[in-house]
Amino acid sequence: MKVAVLGAGIMGNGIAQLAVMAGDEAVAYDVARPQLDRAGAAVGTSLARFVRSGKRTQEQADADRARLTFTTDLAEAVAGADVVIEAAPEILDLKQDLWRQVVQHAPAEALLGTNTSQLSITSIAAALGDDAHRLVGVHFFNPPVMMRLVEVIAGLQTDPAQVDRAKAFGEHVGKQVVVCRKDSPGFITSRAYAILRLECVRMLEEGVATAEDIDTALKLGFNFPMGPLELGDMNGIDTYVHAISGLEQAHGDRFRPTVGLRNMVAAGRLGRKSGAGFYDYDEEGARRV
Repeated sequence: MKVAVLGAGIMGNGIAQLAVMAGDEAVAYDVARPQLDRAGAAVGTSLARFVRSGKRTQEQADADRARLTFTTDLAEAVAGADVVIEAAPEILDLKQDLWRQVVQHAPAEALLGTNTSQLSITSIAAALGDDAHRLVGVHFFNPPVMMRLVEVIAGLQTDPAQVDRAKAFGEHVGKQVVVCRKDSPGFITSRAYAILRLECVRMLEEGVATAEDIDTALKLGFNFPMGPLELGDMNGIDTYVHAISGLEQAHGDRFRPTVGLRNMVAAGRLGRKSGAGFYDYDEEGARRV
């Protein structure tokens, strides 16, 4: 099976790696060659970790890497693809423009999945005209190679058969799949977790506890693999503010970003990528004590 992944950022290269580890051929597309180079390096580093942990042999990792190719040619990426997963940034116009191009080149029978944590599947599909019924939400979690869940979302026009195909694909790459049957902003997971993280931010701003103690409480008390604040730093504070601003428009004031969050973005405290967020980080991205 050939899997085309559109967008070679953190999510895209992770999804492509999942595909090759499941035995598929995968091609990662991005408009920027430097991003493809970074993606290739990231996949290589990740596969090396699997080898060191004993979860893959060196031979398996080498075969995985050999099944993954990179291109800046969209038509080449989707030609002959059985599955197309778009992992572009969370900008509606950008995703719509990309899908308009995809349906001109991808096979008519290919599964079309958009990886989004909150954008309306129906709105993205609106750009596809008669092909709108083919698009389904396939929400992977960060980092895709480690997180066990995939959330499949049906748009208003999504063919139920495409939902079933998306479920099968998620299971094929080793994930547990849940289905959001109503195209509601935030779906199941982003809506629930965004409000929990926002309450943690409020507690921090009110001086209820330190960031470290809030994260430790959530990890040990509820078995979270990462605390909400450290996860916010990993994903980007600006990304989070953008996401909850959209949820505020859909669901009301309970999702309104705090003044403190907006100030963090204005000050450039965006998390690990900028060296500072709820925590401070060194040049290697390790948290400073």
